[in-house]
Amino acid sequence: MPIHPVKHHDHSVIEDVYSTASSERSLPKYRMPDGRTEPHAAYALVHDELLLDGNARQNLATFCTTWVDDEVKQLMTESVDKNMIDKDEYPQTAEIENRCVHIIADLWHAQKSWETIGCSTTGSSEAAMLGGLALKWKWRARREAEGKDASKPNIVTGPVQICWKKFARYFDVEIREVPLKGDALGLQPQDLREHCDENTIGVVATLGVTFTGIYEPVEALAHELDAMERDLGLDIPIHVDAASGGFIAPFIQRDLVWDFQIERVRSINASGHKYGLAPLGVGWVIWASRQDLPEELIFYVDYLGGNMPTFALNFSRPGGEIIAQYYNFLRLGREGYTAIQQACSDTAQWLGAELAKIGPFEMVYDGHGGLPAVAYKLTEEDHGYTLYDLSERVRMRGWQIASYPLPNDREDTVVQRILIRHGVSRDLVSLLVEDMKRGIEHLSKNPVPNSTAKPGFHHG
Repeated sequence: MPIHPVKHHDHSVIEDVYSTASSERSLPKYRMPDGRTEPHAAYALVHDELLLDGNARQNLATFCTTWVDDEVKQLMTESVDKNMIDKDEYPQTAEIENRCVHIIADLWHAQKSWETIGCSTTGSSEAAMLGGLALKWKWRARREAEGKDASKPNIVTGPVQICWKKFARYFDVEIREVPLKGDALGLQPQDLREHCDENTIGVVATLGVTFTGIYEPVEALAHELDAMERDLGLDIPIHVDAASGGFIAPFIQRDLVWDFQIERVRSINASGHKYGLAPLGVGWVIWASRQDLPEELIFYVDYLGGNMPTFALNFSRPGGEIIAQYYNFLRLGREGYTAIQQACSDTAQWLGAELAKIGPFEMVYDGHGGLPAVAYKLTEEDHGYTLYDLSERVRMRGWQIASYPLPNDREDTVVQRILIRHGVSRDLVSLLVEDMKRGIEHLSKNPVPNSTAKPGFHHG
């Protein structure tokens, strides 16, 4: 029988994770550790810290995708090393991005979708800023050609997501965010003459207002701008912020006219990682024609052996999200997207009907005609608690629900908004309803006269 001597070596690879030296002290927070940690131990310790995050599937405040196919995860893993900006090294990823641009342009009724121009971005916020920049450059060129002052650009909006306020501040444009009048929840045609002038670079119409889920009336806004051009000589384009609605309306609200069917709509942005069903990290901006994106904004960059046109605020970024977006287009097609978005909308409308039956709520938006979402407020009487208290109560069961005041002259109205996304089933929502009923019953029996609960979600 042979004798095998035992050689002294490090047993850390087979040592239990929770008996390693790393597990017996707090993880470093402000200084890189001097030594190394075994991969399985480092993974387990970081994984454990992430258990303290909320459950993304129960986060009904976010618009973002929280459920993806296993095939999407596999494609993301296979693409983790692909830098989409390097089109010379990864030409097929560039081709897939190009296909997505034209597929989306066709979805939004661009007259010559195979000829128009667009690009991917890190999300709808960057896409919106690129659309805004194109509007500013086009306006400035027109003003300078007419020999007029071009130093005071403004943009007119309804209640918009924070990215438009960032755009205005970062790129020196005055934002005219129209206050909400009466029961209005978004920009109305009658608001335009009061706020638009010769320095208006464009009007932003939102297809899926962040605060409530409603669609602003793009076609009616365009008709009013047509009338203003006839009456006042102001030719003002529309940019549609379709961050969420851009992947809803084409499938389940096909009769709605909001996109490039309207001549005055010159650019549209959307988020692929919201109702586009792609994983986090991709947005899209499309222009009605190549002429709508000023050539001066495009950079031609010699990069890793190729000459590449680019228009972006970011440069290097992963290609996996773009590839996953194309996978979804292939796998689902119009039929699949329609089925998913209709199911989400049906569930939102069911939720709206159920919440309307619960005593303290008054529906602000019940899920009909806009995004798959609901928004509601408390009735006028004193309930002994606020919607902020209710948000905190249901969070004990893992639910994350947005509660916040409406913007611009309606700050005294506090609403809760619940979003229904792919993966949020009717059964899951019915469990939420039961938890809300229990939460209301508890708060009714245990009023919170000196509540310190505050908005847990803020749009800026």
